[in-house]
Amino acid sequence: MTYRFEATSQAVNEVLAAFRELFPDQSAELSVLNESESLTLTLEKTRKKKTRPQENYYRKWCREFAKWSGLTEDEMHEEILCIAFGSDHIETRFGVKKRPIKRSGRIKREEYSELIEHLIITAANMGFAVPPPDYDEDEYG
Repeated sequence: MTYRFEATSQAVNEVLAAFRELFPDQSAELSVLNESESLTLTLEKTRKKKTRPQENYYRKWCREFAKWSGLTEDEMHEEILCIAFGSDHIETRFGVKKRPIKRSGRIKREEYSELIEHLIITAANMGFAVPPPDYDEDEYG
């Protein structure tokens, strides 16, 4: 949801007063906002994004598996995305291209865990051993 307020409206004063009460350490910054011509307030649900340990683990083993299989790291990443989330086949001037339905930057922590599982399983099926992550529920999903 996005709300736009004219700075002269009573609603801006009420919203900023509520924020000053909730975030007293930010009072000075909130006062500066009160001097603007208009304000935009956006509210959205926070998604649990992938964690840094998840991404580091995935990138390391994706790179190693790619070297082993003769692909670049980017090519391997595309393959694992397609395996994990499906793919579309798009007709281009260079021929038919396979593209993953989902990108890793736009998935939740749990889905990133699935991506890691697909990397491990795919590698194992091809004879390359990817060790399981040091499992920590907070870090990996």
